[in-house]
Amino acid sequence: MSTAGHRGEQGRHGLELSPFRGLRYAADRVRCLAAVTSPPYDVVVRPDGLHHLEALDPHNIVRLILPQALDPAERNARAAQTLRRWLDEGVLTVEERPALYVYEQRGVDGLLQRGLIGALRLSDPAEGVVLPHEDVMPHVVADRAALMQATSANLEPLLLSYRGDGDVSGAAAVVEAAAAREPLLATVSEDGVAHRLWAVADPAEQAAAQEDLRGRRALIADGHHRWATYLLLRDSQRPSPGPWDHGLVLLVDSSRYPLRVRAIHRLLRRLPVPEALSALTGLFRVRRLDAALPGALEHLATAAGRGNAFLLAGDGAFHLVDRPDPDLLARTVPAGPPEAWRSLDATVLHRALLDDVWHIPEDSPEQITYIHDAEATVRQAEREGGTAVLLHPVREEVVRELAEQGVTMPRKSTSFGPKPASGLVLRLVGE
Repeated sequence: MSTAGHRGEQGRHGLELSPFRGLRYAADRVRCLAAVTSPPYDVVVRPDGLHHLEALDPHNIVRLILPQALDPAERNARAAQTLRRWLDEGVLTVEERPALYVYEQRGVDGLLQRGLIGALRLSDPAEGVVLPHEDVMPHVVADRAALMQATSANLEPLLLSYRGDGDVSGAAAVVEAAAAREPLLATVSEDGVAHRLWAVADPAEQAAAQEDLRGRRALIADGHHRWATYLLLRDSQRPSPGPWDHGLVLLVDSSRYPLRVRAIHRLLRRLPVPEALSALTGLFRVRRLDAALPGALEHLATAAGRGNAFLLAGDGAFHLVDRPDPDLLARTVPAGPPEAWRSLDATVLHRALLDDVWHIPEDSPEQITYIHDAEATVRQAEREGGTAVLLHPVREEVVRELAEQGVTMPRKSTSFGPKPASGLVLRLVGE
């Protein structure tokens, strides 16, 4: 993605990426690498996707990133016990030398992304080095913090996007040089994406990448809750500085490898479609579509090009919702923020629909589930008798504009990708 990533006035105010001793699966102790990796924790569709991943291999990474137990404390304790057992059994091993890691994803649809994985020094929001663009849910941050603290590990990297100079120099040169060598590991995930990883242990190469990054800043493309978790744990540690001063990240140069932007959809678990539609009378235009999901999403894209639009599903049909009443927007959407924020579909969804029309608290996990895949959202809505609210992706220029102004978008407004697979390299805090 094209994003904020320009040179800072002084290098010390930019990205500080450090090598670390990576924690990786021992290839001879698992069925195959593809069977132990997973999408990021918040992308796994539960329960179906979780159960599927657990069944692939008893050592699948979901047993660490999404441990299962009724009590939260028991879940975290189980993850910590599992991690220690895998270390004792040699299922997971720690690299002998600190390294940066070059990570590549290659898909059948022409996808190619490469970036650097390392331990990033955590900066304060006021420094403007790492730019968030979405709000976070405090209960999710608390939950991930408890898991990280119990395991003393960064179990999966968050995704940051920065803009390089467009040439093959500095960090970009290090990335491309590594990609020309034999990889440390290679695997193909179930979605057909090929993943490769290289270790950059040469101090000269590490220094070249670090010097280039030191004057840059980055946008959080994916992982706002993990970034907020990093900051929470850093601020709670005593004494400081300490082991929680760094967090595991994947840095992608968007001038060479632009990211893709997708929407994140909502499942309203306790709101049946007929009730959702009835409440919209006189406030939005509602049209039932004679189309399957692909065609319905095309209708949504056309409508979203003209104004706020949503697709409701869950009753076996698709309903296009657009043309909101101006008086409703004037009453529910705050007038202070920039117009780019006020006109976001996610803003209108949360402020006008969820808050005012449907009276659903956005911080209620019992009532709202955020799902990245449109088909999975519709399927779960139909199964549970709820309402799927499908959104059209936000343009990347809007995300960048708001982030550079310090304006955060409503939570779960965007899904940038491709996201790094979880389980290829982990970081033990303090190693």
